[in-house]
Amino acid sequence: MSDSAAPLRPIDLARAAGISTQLVRNYADEGVLPPAIWTDSGHRRFHARHREALLTYRALARGYGMDAARGIMRAVHAGDVPEALTLVDAGHAALHAQRQNLRAIGEALEAVAGQDPDASNLPRSGMRIGEVAAYLGVRTSALRVWESAGLLAPTRDPGTGYRLFGPADVRDARMIKMLREGRYLLPQILEVLDGLRRTGSGDALRAAIAQRQAALAQRARAMLEGSSLLHHYLADESLH
Repeated sequence: MSDSAAPLRPIDLARAAGISTQLVRNYADEGVLPPAIWTDSGHRRFHARHREALLTYRALARGYGMDAARGIMRAVHAGDVPEALTLVDAGHAALHAQRQNLRAIGEALEAVAGQDPDASNLPRSGMRIGEVAAYLGVRTSALRVWESAGLLAPTRDPGTGYRLFGPADVRDARMIKMLREGRYLLPQILEVLDGLRRTGSGDALRAAIAQRQAALAQRARAMLEGSSLLHHYLADESLH
């Protein structure tokens, strides 16, 4: 019997991928792997094809995400290769859209960061939280969360205790909204705002944008690796 035809146990696949045997069983149940062979004693037996499927799935998951990778492998094993390729295309389209969005956000943030808050065209100075939320198109709860995280520090009306947002507060809230749309975490945003407030420089902002660009580039490389393994998996499938 050749090595490619030698039966493999769940532990063998688990070791090949660096995961638990239970996760291998879960993948088999979810259709991520081809159907396994059951022994008379009720144990699953896998072969090299299952190991190839497992490694392909794991590579796809790193680039396209677990849900998309699961859908791709399920479609392949159901004989629906066009659907699998559609999911691959959708992943690349989403990544391209994120790149375009990041570029637009970076340009907008540069413009906002360079504005003189006192020269902003706000409805009025000392806006309340509901007015700021409506002006920016966000929920008041979001502004409260940002304040709790130290991103915003509006003053309080001494008589009513209501929050009052000045031009600089509104500018910062606009930047926070844009950065959140770019999937930045609150601690990352705090670093950007602290740098801007402390030095008046956009260096921290540019560093955050560059970090996000690097993350997208890393994901693109992971997608390339996953699609390469998928190509080989499909090529092997055509030989069976």
